[in-house]
Amino acid sequence: MDTKWQPSLKDHPGPKYKALADTLKDGIRVGALPAGSKLPPVRDLAWKLSITPGTVARAYTILTDAGICEATVGRGTFVANLPTAPEPDPMAINGVPHGSGGLTPDIRLLSPALPNMGQAELIRELMQRVAQDPPSGLMHYPSREGFRPARESIVEWLSGAPIGALSEEDVVLCHGGQNGISLALQTILTGHRPVILVEELAYPGFRRAAELLRAEVIPVPMDEDGIIPKALEEEAQKHGAQVLCTSCEVHNPTAIFTPERRRREIAAIAERHDFQILEDDCYRMGPAQAPTYRSLAPRRGWYVSSISKTLTPALRIGFTIAPHQQGAGLRRSAENGFFGLATPLGDLTTLLLRDPRTRMIAEKVRAEIERHVTCMVSHLGDHDLTCRKDVPIAWLKLPTGWRAGSFCQAAAERSIKIRPAEEFACRDARVPHAVRIAINAQLPFERFEGAMATLRDLLDNPPERIGV
Repeated sequence: MDTKWQPSLKDHPGPKYKALADTLKDGIRVGALPAGSKLPPVRDLAWKLSITPGTVARAYTILTDAGICEATVGRGTFVANLPTAPEPDPMAINGVPHGSGGLTPDIRLLSPALPNMGQAELIRELMQRVAQDPPSGLMHYPSREGFRPARESIVEWLSGAPIGALSEEDVVLCHGGQNGISLALQTILTGHRPVILVEELAYPGFRRAAELLRAEVIPVPMDEDGIIPKALEEEAQKHGAQVLCTSCEVHNPTAIFTPERRRREIAAIAERHDFQILEDDCYRMGPAQAPTYRSLAPRRGWYVSSISKTLTPALRIGFTIAPHQQGAGLRRSAENGFFGLATPLGDLTTLLLRDPRTRMIAEKVRAEIERHVTCMVSHLGDHDLTCRKDVPIAWLKLPTGWRAGSFCQAAAERSIKIRPAEEFACRDARVPHAVRIAINAQLPFERFEGAMATLRDLLDNPPERIGV
């Protein structure tokens, strides 16, 4: 140390790396370690405290990630020059100065933002383990055999999902759900101008993947249970569709659920007209309520999901599961497209999905999302709101006097960003006056609650001439 102060871990319970990080933070806070002080080399401090060098390195990483310390290659780790905090503004609301106009940070409710319930720390820990000793190595191309543990971990992760008989041979790892959708469509589609069917309000990623593959997209009318079977049969027969893309467990954007009876009707239509069904299950956070299409139609049901809405979207870990006996084609699409994920990411996937802490963290994330949904319902529940306690999106049909674009603009003027129904519709489809609201659990809870109150005020008090 550049000072006579020495850390002690005696009064800090918990993991030693966290205890050391907290001890160093305390020393910095009280001025015992002033800005510019050099921390001792990892091995020296490890020897003095009778702990491992890896423990010290993890503590230093926590401090550098937080900006409390700075690490310079060849020189060491130093206490950072932290800016002096300004005096609090007594007129500030949630840290934002009153009357600051355009300086107010936006409250982004465009896409779900998950709370950190310990997954960031767990991922950091596991990444360090991979970096120190990567099971797949660092000097060769990805291989099918090398990713077997990762595929097996996904099968274990999905053990409670009703997706039919499943083995690791059916699974292909991909860069998030969108990449998984593209891989499945690349495997399925043939011909010069293939046709894809989607719900009349659908995840825009279906259309974007179709555009890349020069496919035609046909919207199919919906009701409160999802796709209308009669309309589906008519469109499939009329256009010779090769695949239906759908999100039936948690429909994006409306958050509705397609019951098993309706799914069986749709599966039967797919059998009669010989098209595939691609199911996007990325938004489900809790147990599935009905069998997947892969279970109902084993020869034509494709399943795509990821950890983006349960743990984190940052890693881009997704997976596509092929129907029975079609795994080879899906593997070719992935191997010919990008060879496979980076091998350290495969190692990380294995460690993360098999760690017993991961499922507990996922439950905590879901509980926090439920708390936010409860808050939303308390403010907006008197209006036509479709939401579910374990789903990070909600669908709000607007009362008379509001159009979706105008409502989104009015919300944006109050620094709240939401999505209008138009973003989920094909160009010529009928569009309701509705908006999608995503849960942002990374905001301070009081800011999220304030946003819900603001939206309620807009709903109750539309300005003159709106909707004229």
